Amino acid sequence: MAPEGPRKRPPSTRHTGPVKGYRVLPGGWAVALALAGLVLISCSRFVSTPTSGAMEPVGDGSSLAAQVAEPPPAPTATGAQAQAMVNEYCLRCHNDVRRTASLELDQYDAADPAAHPDIWEKVAAKLRARAMPPGGVRRPDVQTYEAVAGWLESELDAAWAQSPNVGRINAVHRLNRTEYNNAVNDLLGLDVDVIDALPGDETMGGGFDNVADALSISPLHMERYLSVARTVTRLAVGLPPAGPGSTRYAADDAMRQNVRMSDDLPLGSRGGLAVRHTFPVDGQYRIRVRLQKNYAGYARGLGWRQELEVRIDGELAATLAFGGDGLQHRAVANSYAGAGGGPGWPGSPEWEDYAKFEAEAALVASVQVEAGSRMVGLSFARDIGYGEEYLLPQAPVQTRSQIDYFNNEYFGMSGVIGMEIDGPFGRTDVADNTRSRETIFVCEPGSTSEEEACAEEILSRMARRAYRRPVTREDTDILLHFFRMGREEGGSFDHGIQLGLERVLVDPDFLLRVYREPGVRATDVTPNADGPQGEAVTHFAALQVPQVFNGGEPYPLNNLEIASRLSFFLWSSIPDETLLREAERGRLVDPEVLREQARRMLNSVRARETLVDDFASQWLKLRELDDRLLQDDIYLEYDHNLREAMEEETRLFIDHTIREDRSIVELLDADYTFVNERLAEHYNIPRVAGSRFRRVELPDLDKRGGLLGHASILTLTSYPERTTPVLRGKWILENILGRHVPPPPANLDTSLEIPEDEGTVRKPTIRERLAKHRTEPMCASCHRTIDPLGFSLEAYDAAGGLRYIDELGNPVDDTGLWPETEQEIKGLAGLRNLILENREQFVRTVTTKLMQYALGRDVEYYDQPVIRQIIREAAADNHTWSSIILGIVESPQFLMRMSAPTAPTTEQSVLQNKESGEENGLYHR
Repeated sequence: MAPEGPRKRPPSTRHTGPVKGYRVLPGGWAVALALAGLVLISCSRFVSTPTSGAMEPVGDGSSLAAQVAEPPPAPTATGAQAQAMVNEYCLRCHNDVRRTASLELDQYDAADPAAHPDIWEKVAAKLRARAMPPGGVRRPDVQTYEAVAGWLESELDAAWAQSPNVGRINAVHRLNRTEYNNAVNDLLGLDVDVIDALPGDETMGGGFDNVADALSISPLHMERYLSVARTVTRLAVGLPPAGPGSTRYAADDAMRQNVRMSDDLPLGSRGGLAVRHTFPVDGQYRIRVRLQKNYAGYARGLGWRQELEVRIDGELAATLAFGGDGLQHRAVANSYAGAGGGPGWPGSPEWEDYAKFEAEAALVASVQVEAGSRMVGLSFARDIGYGEEYLLPQAPVQTRSQIDYFNNEYFGMSGVIGMEIDGPFGRTDVADNTRSRETIFVCEPGSTSEEEACAEEILSRMARRAYRRPVTREDTDILLHFFRMGREEGGSFDHGIQLGLERVLVDPDFLLRVYREPGVRATDVTPNADGPQGEAVTHFAALQVPQVFNGGEPYPLNNLEIASRLSFFLWSSIPDETLLREAERGRLVDPEVLREQARRMLNSVRARETLVDDFASQWLKLRELDDRLLQDDIYLEYDHNLREAMEEETRLFIDHTIREDRSIVELLDADYTFVNERLAEHYNIPRVAGSRFRRVELPDLDKRGGLLGHASILTLTSYPERTTPVLRGKWILENILGRHVPPPPANLDTSLEIPEDEGTVRKPTIRERLAKHRTEPMCASCHRTIDPLGFSLEAYDAAGGLRYIDELGNPVDDTGLWPETEQEIKGLAGLRNLILENREQFVRTVTTKLMQYALGRDVEYYDQPVIRQIIREAAADNHTWSSIILGIVESPQFLMRMSAPTAPTTEQSVLQNKESGEENGLYHR
């Protein structure tokens, strides 16, 4: 359910105009000979030429990704002044003798940073952040910092424009699990989750799972791809399974079920579970319910008659009852073989059997379901007092065991731990009314003689979207071969289509994103249709014509590669029909068309889901929150429900800033958040009732406000038993300020144990224990910046709750001294002010993370001039999400790629394809 709150910003603050500066030059792909010179010409204009606001053709009009932007501010320093500053403040440590951080600045000329851009980009970044020289030694004044950093950046930007480097992503980029899952569902019109059926994805660099270099392909991948392809295509076509199947769904056993558990369950319900299940065909299915058990294996809550409702797509399909058969909170004995102590007390084999086996065994609903993706919900009617998970007995009890029994087995609430869906039973005909069949079967053969023509239309259409390009005659011949095999083996047209689709889903052109080198032809292509389809194939062939490039030069991606990159960036899936059609027509090199498509996609729900669930969750490490368990004897209020509410707050908050196109800086200083009753109680926010999340204004920004006040962030940066300023400070440095924090040196004692003096009764505070690290020379260089940031959040416990006394009973001290400016940080408000004073660091961090995610590779030193340009241009729009994202989409790094250092000749490429193509299936089958 969407949270409350305004959904639109005032017109005066919404970014609606075109993003300035980045423009793709108009024209077609006809003149390949001019491309080499145009790359250098256009990229040299990247920084040095002001924008006029109008598109300008370059050369003869051949298309090329180019950026024309406002130049950076003129620097106030000179090369001589830069070298003088390095000599005075840097060489004492970074010389060929001491070699601090393996950096010897006496070997490089600061007056000529273009000679070693990798070195001087690091220096410029340190100066911008005022991270060097370290605190405690003599440092330049603010004007010197700014002037020298600006001069270095200006020189590096100018050098990049003269010799641009747009980076070189791996030529073969496997889809990760999320991308594969989304692509299968979008292609086949399904709503299934196959992520867990595939091997996990490795991460690199900034922790994203879509980095090409980390996405290897193993025999296990191929085995799983074949298995999943067979399963999902049978499901999509609607073929009856070989026999009844069984699917299990589990709920978290730690989840407290005293409230409504999902927006997919009815109002006025509590507990239960809601899952989306795809029923392959019309038929009879059995839904088995599994109940929560206590440590002894007894189902809880058997003292009441409890009714569990089974719903399919919100409609009541069955009601299952168990427990005492009295209503209105009245327990009766005739449901049990009572034995002493009152009705239903244990003491007989009949009771044991009922509590352990019979109650649950009876919870089976047999329902008739039509084929398709359906929401299956289990929930209890809220029959006892709202929010009461445990009730007190009316009669006094004498022992703790009786209290535990009373609460956990007899009168407490029952809960659902999972369900199994078995079937189909009975009718198993081919389904004919599902969304997936409507997506696939665009024609129906009237006779056997018409089957092959219809199969060609179906499979060609599906392959076009799956491969993200027009299909060729060769593609179609392969798929028709599999259609004929399936038709013969299965005995029906649908079986042939299913096997043809299975072949599509294991094709390298579906599983991989391939970037072809200039001068390498994909294959000899022949149109398999006249009209627009034939024209598209002809255009695709033109894209593969050898282009003239020297080795190691930037070259433009073709329209289809741009469409694929854009779609996987914003949607984590394949291009839709609209985007693919524009790419086939060669229109994505038109800046207006590219911007229009990017905006259309960015404004969709799918883009927000991708940017929140895939980008932000990995950037902020939110995915680790599910595994964050706190010591329950210390943090009594922390449970699964609270943990889920914490994560949902952050998700809704980021989603709101993207939907409303707010400034990314608002992630730090927002005066609002999103809470439900459970989280509002945790934050001491009054007048919030119910499980639904809604936007609330924060009463005290010194206590909450922005991501740094979210309990999700505070919890995932804590230990199970206590807070840790080190983890919190490290998280801020890496994810907010964009600084790399190296691991501690090997064989170094990183414990915080301090021997106490005899007779001392007060345990040392965490601050006193961390002081040990700051006295060690090998530790001090990092801890002097890590610790103050973490100390500022010490007023929050490991569950993100406010506190005044720490775990050891000592008064909380949430102050720190930031060594780079000798500035005191006091609490969350002080930390936020420190970061906002240098907000460019945060903007740079988000932009860098977004670019890494968009490109699927690590961001390197040669990307920094482009990042600086994106940030400068986005400043006019207050660094809104769209201004940053569109800046990335229109950048040379996104639209171009470096050729191999020594490009192969056409003859060599064709020979290599013939030798390896049959084996790897990437270019030539």
